Amino acid sequence: MADLLKIENLKVNVGEKEILHGINLVCGEGETHVIMGPNGAGKSTLGYAVMGSPKYEVTDGKIFFEGEDITGMNASDRAKAGLYLSFQNPLEGPGISMSTFIRNALDARTGKKTKLWDFRKRLEKEMQVLSMDKSYADRDLNVGFSGGEKKKAEILQLLMLSPKLAILDETDSGLDVDAVRTVSDGVRAFHENTNGTLIVITHSTRILEALDVDVTHVLVDGKIVHHGDASLVDRINEEGFESFLK
Repeated sequence: MADLLKIENLKVNVGEKEILHGINLVCGEGETHVIMGPNGAGKSTLGYAVMGSPKYEVTDGKIFFEGEDITGMNASDRAKAGLYLSFQNPLEGPGISMSTFIRNALDARTGKKTKLWDFRKRLEKEMQVLSMDKSYADRDLNVGFSGGEKKKAEILQLLMLSPKLAILDETDSGLDVDAVRTVSDGVRAFHENTNGTLIVITHSTRILEALDVDVTHVLVDGKIVHHGDASLVDRINEEGFESFLK
């Protein structure tokens, strides 16, 4: 299986503080990777750095996507190339409807205008997967949405954009059991329908119950200290992260 994402000795600063201290990671096409670790370990920093957020300065190392060095590429071009990051705390977009935002993003992703009828038909179909009331399509993006609806809106974008690599940053954070189940159904639908690669960043495991995990990584103090298969998730559930902090 070909490598989709390859990270070599990645070091990242936020301000003047180094947060990631030499990350090495390889994700193959269609794989599901889980990154777990205690709070403050650098999990979200890794996601933002891969996506190209300007706040996260790469001071050393390389990021390759489909064999191309994207270390210096901006976030917009990375999104067009097929990367997607769901935010832990989704931003609001006053003045722009959710459907308009997604349609513009889809046009930018594909490089062509999407016919309105086809777009609305597909949007309603994907909203049904997430049990979203179709009226949300015409509401301002995330404005007045509950925490659960904001997370559903993130996964709706994932389903509509069909990226090659999706990074999910604490997508199940703050959700009740029913909302986690619905969001998980959407993530599973993305994976099954597109064979897209997933990187799931989490300190919980509820969202993982609907997924077949290929590789689990433990991130502690800005370094990946352990790799394993899906069984490592069970070990972490039983023992916590204490054994990896030594």
